[in-house]
Amino acid sequence: MNQELDALIQRMCGACAQDLTRYDPAFLAQSLERRVAATGGGSAAAYLARLAEDRAEAVAFYRSLSISYSEFFRTPLTFALLEALVLPGIAAERTRTGRPEIRVWSAGCAGGHEPYSLAILLAELAAPHRIFASDIAEAELAAARQGVYGEAALRNVPLRHLRGCFEPHGGGFAIRPRLRDAVDFSRHDLLDPRATCPPASIFGDFDLIFCCNVLIYYRPDVRRLILDKLRCCLAPGGYLATSEAERAMVEQAGGFAPLIPLAAVFQKTGTSVRVR
Repeated sequence: MNQELDALIQRMCGACAQDLTRYDPAFLAQSLERRVAATGGGSAAAYLARLAEDRAEAVAFYRSLSISYSEFFRTPLTFALLEALVLPGIAAERTRTGRPEIRVWSAGCAGGHEPYSLAILLAELAAPHRIFASDIAEAELAAARQGVYGEAALRNVPLRHLRGCFEPHGGGFAIRPRLRDAVDFSRHDLLDPRATCPPASIFGDFDLIFCCNVLIYYRPDVRRLILDKLRCCLAPGGYLATSEAERAMVEQAGGFAPLIPLAAVFQKTGTSVRVR
């Protein structure tokens, strides 16, 4: 498999100038297997030979590396913790210090489910706030700005939010304009060394960063670079929420302390705790 991955990396670099060395090898191997099956089966060697001649397929393979499935309130424990402790604690600290607004960044926002979930909670909290959401995929950002979803994506939405936050739209449901307008969507590459945070946010200083199902696709050294960037963008005492699968990665990297056992919510270390 190592030879196949080396060949894949070389083919992709030559076919569409994409560097795959930053990805986790196990993830690349799984992606190669899935793409071979999706294009009619056959051998990995035959597929790799095709990549050398078929740029369209090389682009398709690269796009397949972006797995963007999500749902509203996808991780119930995380969102329960944010709703009950983290966001009220941030709001109380904002009032105490005179901070003008709560600042939130959803990094790798895909179709917008996560930033809109946060918008719902912050609207209920009734505290001034700004939500920035970013992704590298323009197609995902376009869908997120539309804010229209199928019924399956809403299965974790609490009943009290369904009527007030969504309205029927064709065969699905649209996020209501007051919530859609509360989120600033923009393209941002977490691996770009020239950009720390989304340009729209100007200076970062976020109270909460939500970065879910991003770290798992990269090599350990790349994960650390991303986490260093996120930590730099957080305000003193700020919080980071990831997926449960990424909890151990954050703990091993350092710079963050878990808020409670088992939850993938962390606080930037070296500062006082805000949750009350």
